[in-house]
Amino acid sequence: MPWDDILGHQQAIDRFRTSIQGGRLASTFLFVGKPGIGKATFAKKLAQALLCETNDEHLLDPCGHCPACQQATALSHPDLILISKPAEKTYIPVETFIGDREHRMREGMCYDISLKPFRGGRKVAIIDDADFLNQEGANCLLKTLEEPPPKSIIILIGSSEQRQLPTIRSRSQIVRFHPLDDSTVAMLLEKHRLLGDEFTGNYQDVASAGEGSLQQAIALASEEMRDFRAQLLSELSNPRRHNVELAKNVIAFVEEAGKDAQPRRARLRSVVGLANDFYRQLMRRMTALPVNGDSLMVKSVELAANSWQGDAERVGDCIERCMQTIGMIQANANVTLVIECWFDDLWLIEYGRIAETVNH
Repeated sequence: MPWDDILGHQQAIDRFRTSIQGGRLASTFLFVGKPGIGKATFAKKLAQALLCETNDEHLLDPCGHCPACQQATALSHPDLILISKPAEKTYIPVETFIGDREHRMREGMCYDISLKPFRGGRKVAIIDDADFLNQEGANCLLKTLEEPPPKSIIILIGSSEQRQLPTIRSRSQIVRFHPLDDSTVAMLLEKHRLLGDEFTGNYQDVASAGEGSLQQAIALASEEMRDFRAQLLSELSNPRRHNVELAKNVIAFVEEAGKDAQPRRARLRSVVGLANDFYRQLMRRMTALPVNGDSLMVKSVELAANSWQGDAERVGDCIERCMQTIGMIQANANVTLVIECWFDDLWLIEYGRIAETVNH
């Protein structure tokens, strides 16, 4: 079946089928959810279904064999536009949307999607890494989002609504993608040998630590990352933790990623992501919901809940502070200062010393 390789997101498939069969397919969507759960894969399969020249698009089932389907699979279809942040950049360059200075509005995504479809069907633009849209890039998109060309679909992919600018959120239909279940992550890890042929551990254990994210599971498969995660969770759940020492340890771990800024910042984003997962699970515990994750996460959250000084609202403030920290990393703030201020603020929030921290 065409959608068999899209696992864990049947609800989203049904939503799009219902919309297109009812003639209510919107022009702009914002896909949000944890990294590594298949949002981009889903977007590309949706594009293939909309561009298929054999099956009626109302079926939303690409045949997989026609030239359009094959080109969509190869990401070479002339009506499929793919945007992502270059590895060496902090944000998606504005030129990606409107062309360079010599070709303003004669090149770029906004120009390309305004043209009639080459093959007579639709035009589909997928903007991966929408978390890395800055104000200038978002402003360039506004006119296209406000007055979308006929038969065009724009899909933005990000980690959460809060990471997107209000101008983007207000003009998009939000599609939330839930984490994958552990058995699905374990199956994908093993089936596609994503941990390498030399891996001899337990796929289920790695999947549980990934908390529904294939990307996180792969990252935590290394012994170095697993050891660091265990240390971080132990410290975050300890009411007597020493923030100065914790910050030093995190700084050292980040610096071990290499001399270049990009891998260091990528590792720091992973660290903040681990802490964010901890506080999200703590929020579940504080609101009488089951804690998801492996035994280490469950134990750490239980320890934290028994000694937590505040209420669930303060846990939410810690989550917000983690999101702010990721924004600072993207803005190229000094890594050492970011880490030190982040841990200080988490402690102050927990103990109610600065209720206004998250509003800074």
